[in-house]
Amino acid sequence: MQINVRRRYFNKFATMIAAATGAPILFAQQAPAGAPASPAGGAVRRSSHVHDGIYYFSGTGSNDGYPKDDHVLVTDPFEKHVTRTMDALKKSLERAGCTMDTILHLEVFLCLPHADSIPMPTGKARFDAHKAQYDALNKIYGTYFSPGKAPSRACMAVEWIPGDSLIEIVGSALVVTPTP
Repeated sequence: MQINVRRRYFNKFATMIAAATGAPILFAQQAPAGAPASPAGGAVRRSSHVHDGIYYFSGTGSNDGYPKDDHVLVTDPFEKHVTRTMDALKKSLERAGCTMDTILHLEVFLCLPHADSIPMPTGKARFDAHKAQYDALNKIYGTYFSPGKAPSRACMAVEWIPGDSLIEIVGSALVVTPTP
């Protein structure tokens, strides 16, 4: 038997096994008939949840938890975006039975403002603009944690963040006071 024939057979066999064993898992994750749909008409969004005592949160930005008439705009100061995002994160953690000091890991995404009234920097000026955001983030970020309790963190500059926010945070935290 040639090697290519054996590879094709093995690939087909592995695909059939994966489909057979993975199908119940895929179907179990689908929303049941009659379950509420998201506003866009798709499946129910599951952005933050608790699993095995760990709270996983995603998409926390500067307008989360604020009414539409109180949203910040991309033209507002970056420091305002950071403060409101960290406040929203703190409230979200507390609702889930966590504290800022029980955060295990954060991923922070930063972007420069996209507005017709603000020219987009290029080259070294773009790097300097991201560095200025990073420095401003660090000044505010450190005030939200007890001394020596800041979690591990990755910080990335991205091209765009939805929702008029210049910052978005994703991460996980240990639940210390389970909520009913």
